[in-house]
Amino acid sequence: MATTTADAFNEFHAKVKPSPATWTKVHGRRDAVANVIKAAFPVSNNIRYQSHKIIGSLGRSTACNPVDDIDLLVHLHVDQDLWNRRYRNNSSEFLYRVRKVLNENSPVRKIGARGQAVRFFYADGLSVDVAPVEKYTSGDYGIPDGAGNWLTTNPNKHETYLNDRNNNLGGNLKKIIRFAKKWNKAHSSHLSSFHLEMLVAHTYGTLGSNSRKALRLFFDYNLHNLSVHDPAGFSGDLSTYLGWARRDAVNDSLKSARDRADLALAAESRGDHREAIRLWRIILGNDFPMYG
Repeated sequence: MATTTADAFNEFHAKVKPSPATWTKVHGRRDAVANVIKAAFPVSNNIRYQSHKIIGSLGRSTACNPVDDIDLLVHLHVDQDLWNRRYRNNSSEFLYRVRKVLNENSPVRKIGARGQAVRFFYADGLSVDVAPVEKYTSGDYGIPDGAGNWLTTNPNKHETYLNDRNNNLGGNLKKIIRFAKKWNKAHSSHLSSFHLEMLVAHTYGTLGSNSRKALRLFFDYNLHNLSVHDPAGFSGDLSTYLGWARRDAVNDSLKSARDRADLALAAESRGDHREAIRLWRIILGNDFPMYG
């Protein structure tokens, strides 16, 4: 609970940003899965472990609590003859081969294939999605697309892009990304996590420390302006998954949030922090502190 709007935002960020204890658990889970993969694909195999890396929101340091899954990019080198014969034109067979081998080598009782990844399910709810990839000579990666083909990706480029944007904006960008994610979750989660992150990153030329004004600008800038391109150049317009009905719903949510943010900023300006906090709690969800 807080008595000023600024304090409420500070308290909110401390609550939604993964704690050191959460990171310790994430790194322990990552290491346990990586050890299974290393043992399952040794150097003597025709598919050999090369490296692993946390990607996704955790890899870009934009994740919010609760953290319930870890995306792990795993580079597996495939012998050229095997690649040409079996996997170059059939990423699904590659994915299921990886799942089968991991099932045979892992103490984890439940492992399943999930589109582009192999998922390790754990009883405590912190699952690990292993994205097995082959590395191209360009330095980019081929990842199964869930339909038997390969997508080209490079999470390192996405991570570098966001880190550079965050540094150029005074270290404030990732905090606004977390707030935007909580808004999205509180209002039906219409936007995908990566698309939302890129929208936030694209919004600002400058960014100060006032998160309330920054969020209001995000809502206003992206209203009817949901197209943004993959900064690594692989996926084109990231908004194409949105059908017209879903796009309309996002715009309605953005307009509602912008209008409430205007009211909240006005309330804060006149010293009515109780009302400002009440309005921000509607925008950002029930995890946002109450006044008091």
